[in-house]
Amino acid sequence: MYRYRICLSVLVVLAVGTRLAAADPLEFKEQESVRWYDIRQLGVEGQGWTENKSPYDRLPAKAEGKVRDAVWNLSRDSAGMCVRFQTDAEVIHARWTLTKANLAMPHMPATGVSGLDLYAKDAAGRWRWVAVGRPNAQTNTQKMAEGIAPGRREWLLYLPLYNGVTSVEIGVPAGKTIEMAPAYPQTHAKPIVFYGTSITHGACATRPGMVHTAILSRKYGRPIINLGFSGNGKMEPEVTALLAELDAAVYVIDCCPNLSGPETAERTKPLVQQLRQVRPGVPIVLVEDRVYTDAWLITSKKARNDGNHAALKKSFEELIAAGTKELYYIPGSDLLGDDNEGAVDSSHPNDLGFVRQADAFDKVLGKLMR
Repeated sequence: MYRYRICLSVLVVLAVGTRLAAADPLEFKEQESVRWYDIRQLGVEGQGWTENKSPYDRLPAKAEGKVRDAVWNLSRDSAGMCVRFQTDAEVIHARWTLTKANLAMPHMPATGVSGLDLYAKDAAGRWRWVAVGRPNAQTNTQKMAEGIAPGRREWLLYLPLYNGVTSVEIGVPAGKTIEMAPAYPQTHAKPIVFYGTSITHGACATRPGMVHTAILSRKYGRPIINLGFSGNGKMEPEVTALLAELDAAVYVIDCCPNLSGPETAERTKPLVQQLRQVRPGVPIVLVEDRVYTDAWLITSKKARNDGNHAALKKSFEELIAAGTKELYYIPGSDLLGDDNEGAVDSSHPNDLGFVRQADAFDKVLGKLMR
């Protein structure tokens, strides 16, 4: 038995910074004493465009055929997307339908690839982890948290990293409601835009909230847009043109793991110059290739790291010498730490590696955000 409460005439996909008035009542569907809310009403964060082929795509529909097929296909994953909401419910449910039947990867668990991740704000205003949605099929319905201490609080739900979704709903007991969270302050409304590789995409976090981009978003109280494309973050002008359409607080370019040294030397300056033509005053942060955790032993990996680092640094120095302003640099030496424990496979961070990577990024981004 379903009961509908029609409060909105149209359900729209909301880009970063575009939110309905907090006082507007939301539509819900009640089934078996649970009120289900489609999260699109709440303002899905992490999308830079509204004209999308599917509701949870990361690139706009016009990008299909302009970017390489591999980039377009990866952009259908919901990496970096999340939704904030408020409720005083003592139980929170979730149900979501995935686009791909493959729920996990050999080096990354299903909770990160295809799961949800739930946080709540405590009395001090800190985001604290609460629960992870564990997928076991393409469509999942789960009670994510129960026995919640009384009180209205703000919640944050992350979407899957390496899978897409066709629908996501949050459920609360009948009699309870969900409301939109407060909008970001105007000073924090512009997103940090990350363009990168599988690491930016989220490999191999155990859950979506553990990627460094998400950690930094919670730290700064600011939205992010995750344009990480596994194996395909290659500083391509077609993608850079799309980045330039976004009104970003800062651009973080972290593509070196997908490039050789010569490719890095060839593509870095054109990317910066292309962004600068459209966004002359927006900070751009160039990130060195992370150091493989076994590069101390495997000479070919050390040579790849060294060549890439040298190429990026030379390009950075030449851009600075040519008068490029608001250009910053993050070295790769401490992105994963120095004890060889920060990666799953020498390349992709584990959760410890992502925490360390967030700390390394914060040394530069923290100053810019302040």
